[in-house]
Amino acid sequence: MSASASQDGFVVFDKVQKSYDGETLVVKDLNLSVGKGEFLTMLGPSGSGKTTCLMMLAGFETATNGEIMLDGKPINSVPPHKRGIGMVFQNYALFPHMTVGENLSFPLEVRGMGKSDRERKIKRALDMVQMGGFISRRPAQLSGGQQQRIALARALVFEPELVLMDEPLGALDKQLREHMQFEITRLAHDLGITTVYVTHDQTEALTMSDNVAVFDDGRIQQLDPPDVLYEEPKNSFVAQFIGENNTLDGVVKEIKGEECVIQLDSGDLIDAKPVNVEKVGERTRVSIRPERVEANKDRLKEGAHTIKAEVKEFIYMGDVFRTRLKVAGNENFIMKTRNAPDQVRHKPGDMIEIGWLPKDCRALDHS
Repeated sequence: MSASASQDGFVVFDKVQKSYDGETLVVKDLNLSVGKGEFLTMLGPSGSGKTTCLMMLAGFETATNGEIMLDGKPINSVPPHKRGIGMVFQNYALFPHMTVGENLSFPLEVRGMGKSDRERKIKRALDMVQMGGFISRRPAQLSGGQQQRIALARALVFEPELVLMDEPLGALDKQLREHMQFEITRLAHDLGITTVYVTHDQTEALTMSDNVAVFDDGRIQQLDPPDVLYEEPKNSFVAQFIGENNTLDGVVKEIKGEECVIQLDSGDLIDAKPVNVEKVGERTRVSIRPERVEANKDRLKEGAHTIKAEVKEFIYMGDVFRTRLKVAGNENFIMKTRNAPDQVRHKPGDMIEIGWLPKDCRALDHS
């Protein structure tokens, strides 16, 4: 990110900091710009600052320093209910004593909307989440998935330009969660709503987002579209946090343009792509995705680097085979291969040769 966020975004954090005790910063000099209609996910472990950023945007927390802008206007001093933002939380936050219709009517009444307009908007919002027949039920009569749909409808009912979601699918079972991921993404794009979504679930972030901001220690470590984030991590934290990742430690022996030679701690020499290593002698941690590792010689492309490996464990997972290997002293090196008719099922104790392209092996910081 640039030193200062682009000012032409629909949502802009400009040099934003947050401290609760006046000493420790939980958000450190955050610059972020979200375009109109963009689906941005803030992804990171607990305590990384992502939820604090969302709460500052909603108005439930105030920034210690810096400016938050919405559609070109500063909103630091605007109270939450005047920001025109829809909110969806993990715990649904529905009023238990009100029916579904009354829950959806509430944000419209607060905005002084007439009865016929309210009824039209409530019907439209419930139809959007396929809950039109539930208007007179109370939240206690609904399943968790149905309550989450109602919470989503309530956030959308007054047609906000911005919707914030904080771990909204965390309480749902896996199948329903996956279904709702697609529903929310489709709705957001169909309605052209700008969405800022907080989660610690990487799969959710990768499948739903236009862009993902990976948070750690109060800072954005990388901000990119999902495919770039997964395939081109900029540092060791992002490589480890997003998806499954093999690492090997070593020292930079040589750097020549787009390739470098790494001497692993085991003594093996491998070729890699230098990402954030700059000089010979520097410690590095190389990162290779399990699906980029290949044991079938016929599938290896020209220029591939090969290394010996011992099979420790073979796991059949249906669509893929997952083989745990000992490579250069690392006993937890994973190779994932597609369950194809010609794919070999390796047995523990087999000595094999594996390979990968140097560009798929990224030399990162040794953090």
